[in-house]
Amino acid sequence: MATATGTAVHHDLYPTRGRAEVPTPRRDPVVWSAPGAPGPLLPAQLAAYERDGFIGVEDQITDEEVALYRTEMERLISDPDVRADERAIVEPGSDKVRSVFEVHRISAVFAALVRDERVVGRARQILGSDVYVHQSRINVKPGFGASGFYWHSDFETWHAEDGMPAMRAVSVSIALTENRDTNGGLMIMPGSHRTFLGCAGETPKDNYKRSLRMQEAGTPSDGALTRFADEHGIRLFTGRAGSATWFDCNCMHGSGDNISPYARSNVFIVFNSVENAAVEPFAAPVRRPEFIGARDFTPVRPG
Repeated sequence: MATATGTAVHHDLYPTRGRAEVPTPRRDPVVWSAPGAPGPLLPAQLAAYERDGFIGVEDQITDEEVALYRTEMERLISDPDVRADERAIVEPGSDKVRSVFEVHRISAVFAALVRDERVVGRARQILGSDVYVHQSRINVKPGFGASGFYWHSDFETWHAEDGMPAMRAVSVSIALTENRDTNGGLMIMPGSHRTFLGCAGETPKDNYKRSLRMQEAGTPSDGALTRFADEHGIRLFTGRAGSATWFDCNCMHGSGDNISPYARSNVFIVFNSVENAAVEPFAAPVRRPEFIGARDFTPVRPG
């Protein structure tokens, strides 16, 4: 299958949402920059990212910055105008805000974080080019029952529903509260980024309205997840507020429900290479809204 935009035809290197679940070996680099390219990441960190598909950064932001971003997060989730906006997602079965999307556009505070060289510089170094923001959001995940995110590859969704052609995107999750082993932390299968798992089943129209609350389309089978876990294992990420996890777009990852009393909140930013701009969806009837999958490919400039 191929998708067209204008006169260009983009061949589908990663088929998904068909009749059967189909694994495809990764056809793209993991680290796109040349060896020795300048940037905040050390060679050993890039090597670990290449091998595992992720790295942790203990001091991505300072304690003072954590306080600033948490205050801004609380302001956004308590703002009636934000809450009424389609970009605010509430928990299934409750009125608690789960996520707020496109925070770098609705908040000058989070816009500055995106432009921070400690952040965008790492993204450019991994992807070997200028980058734009494909998606940004705050995830609140309060205590006492916030639901988790089921196992998935982000690239599977971004490819199928947003038209992202290649695996040239990186995500960063910056902790605004402590990541404990009991409050629904991020789990990743190390090395899973080297295999694309094309999922079975068609994409319903306006699937995003349901998937942002509870993902169904684009989720792997139990058998496939078991094979991946047997081969790669599962890593649970813990760390103090201010730490960050950088991970490849094709990592198999998820998180459990948070039944502890302690919130697990973070700001989540997806950087995509400007050389990998989204085209038409590869396996969906229509594009998702721009607040989920951006169509503004303007490079992020440090500020």
